[in-house]
Amino acid sequence: MSGAISVHHGAFGRAALYNLNKPIITHAHREAHLIFWLDGGEGQITLGDKSHRIDRNSAVAVSPWEPHSFEIDDPEKPLTTLTLYIKPMWFLENNRSAEPTLAFGRPLIDVTSPVATWVARLTSLLMEPEGSEMFDGFLFETTRQCFEQSWGTGNRQNRMSRFNERFLDYRVRRSIALMQENYCEAMEIDWVAKESGLSRPHFFKLFKRQMGITPNLYLNTLRAERAIDELMQTDKSVTEIAYDLGFSSQASFTRFFTTNVGIPPSDYRRVGLIA
Repeated sequence: MSGAISVHHGAFGRAALYNLNKPIITHAHREAHLIFWLDGGEGQITLGDKSHRIDRNSAVAVSPWEPHSFEIDDPEKPLTTLTLYIKPMWFLENNRSAEPTLAFGRPLIDVTSPVATWVARLTSLLMEPEGSEMFDGFLFETTRQCFEQSWGTGNRQNRMSRFNERFLDYRVRRSIALMQENYCEAMEIDWVAKESGLSRPHFFKLFKRQMGITPNLYLNTLRAERAIDELMQTDKSVTEIAYDLGFSSQASFTRFFTTNVGIPPSDYRRVGLIA
């Protein structure tokens, strides 16, 4: 069964060591996402219609809000990964080049000797029972190395154009506000479309074009993020969290969390550490 070895939360976002033998359905994060192979079998991350290998030579970079899914080659050979979720604002505040966003130029990251060194350092710190003051610096350098590599010879103007692609329609902004205010309730997407002044087909098309994901995936992201916060920052039981988020049972919530995050909620709470 898939499980967590260590999860570390901080101002940067979160970092985790996962042992995976089950797929993770299509989902998204507001953070940038880096996945590195550490041990065991191999797998692949699918972004759009393209799949990218995760093995000792290749890692995968996922930009904020980019839909992706995970598959493992052989369930009998679990894959151990270092998985990073980096907040774009944290990266901006710590990056001297003042990049306005953390959108990667390409998803495939070559695990060069410098990248492998930083990954090994991060992994070592994650295995410690307590946090380390060196952790944020190690994580930033790992992210910076991958970010620069993903753009190759691409110049700053190319990066800026990626940042400036999205100016949200006021109706999409309205729908986002409605989902953020009501995601813990039994909310229908059709209601969101109507309240935003759009037909259902037009709403889905416009939202997907501007956000890069469907409204359903956006809603799932909000619920998964809230679930993680509740697990790490409150003493609520898993059942209480499930009902608070609008699930009909603990079992349905556990299925949702496991297929979207990769591991069961009780396992996530057991190994989690907040800096």
